[in-house]
Amino acid sequence: MKVETTAVENNNSTSLKLSINEILKGVIDPELSMNIVDLNMVKGIEIDRNSNVTIKVALTIASCPLRSQIEKDIINIVSALPKVNQVKVEIGSMTQEEKSMIMNLARKEAQNRTKVKTDISPNARILAISSGKGGVGKSSVTVNLAKALASNGMKVGILDADISGFSIPKLLGINTELKVSASKKILPIEIDIESGQLKVVSMGFLANEDDAIMWRGLMLSRAVQHFLEDVTWGDVDYLLIDTPPGTSDVQMAIARMLPTTELIIITTPPDQALQVASRAAQMARKSNLRVGGIIENMSYFTCEHGQKYYIFGSGGGKKLSEKLGVPLIGEIPIVESVSDSLETPHNAKTLNFLTKEYGTIAQVILNSIAPPIKMNGCSARLAKALDKL
Repeated sequence: MKVETTAVENNNSTSLKLSINEILKGVIDPELSMNIVDLNMVKGIEIDRNSNVTIKVALTIASCPLRSQIEKDIINIVSALPKVNQVKVEIGSMTQEEKSMIMNLARKEAQNRTKVKTDISPNARILAISSGKGGVGKSSVTVNLAKALASNGMKVGILDADISGFSIPKLLGINTELKVSASKKILPIEIDIESGQLKVVSMGFLANEDDAIMWRGLMLSRAVQHFLEDVTWGDVDYLLIDTPPGTSDVQMAIARMLPTTELIIITTPPDQALQVASRAAQMARKSNLRVGGIIENMSYFTCEHGQKYYIFGSGGGKKLSEKLGVPLIGEIPIVESVSDSLETPHNAKTLNFLTKEYGTIAQVILNSIAPPIKMNGCSARLAKALDKL
């Protein structure tokens, strides 16, 4: 009887190891933009009788500045598996031979990407605000989050990548045209926000609000590339990309052109919205993009007496975060003044809805999800070498 039990335990352990190995493909090396499994960074998976898991990982340099991010992502994503109890990560260093092998893998991966020449700082964190569907508030989240980050002294770029459905100019109350520098580069619209700054580019600055832009495929990709290569973005700390609904042309173009992009997925509470939003995460992981976390929009409405009403249900964002093994960054309530602002002229400097909620989310991003960091260690040296190929 004891032998049979041991055999069952071994089978369960093997099955769980396979599941862990598969889900670890969702952990992305932020500099080489490949998952840690394909990069052969996972050196061992150990499971004890209590379903406690130890993951052994080798980095190019054990003291890598992004070590804590990789560690945290591993713990979050593996802990999401139902049979796992606790997760521990042991970090080691690669041999010179292993580093050479990674270089070859990264070189082959780089050959499949669209090469863009942009002046965006290599230290900038690039966050794509995404979802699998429209109507969840990606644009309003992008604008308010950008302002909250700028209020913390950050220089924040906003790229409106929803080429045919642009809404960033109206949300910011900007009605102007883009100018071109002497070097024929587009100058983004600059807005000072307290100690920080916004730099904004949108098709809305080039087309009339009522124009129907009927572009597909290659034209959309070229428009995004144009906004990356031919804009003087400068030394931004963050570049927030407002993506169009779905998981098609623009999203795939961003993955090819900006492989260090990290997704912040926006959802609303209903189960149907979660199912659609999870497709954005699947697209990201198939494209070797890191999913940084989830923001639940339209979470609840608070009446004048202080009573909260969960109009669309509750707990949806938490369910999605647990399913994907990524953090729930925040929950944004429904506020009447936000929808009213779409019909009322306003100024980007004074537009200040949900300051407390977005301020809290900004702190999570600044301190945990995507903190500013100097990319002068880890695989950064390998990444720089790849740029010269």
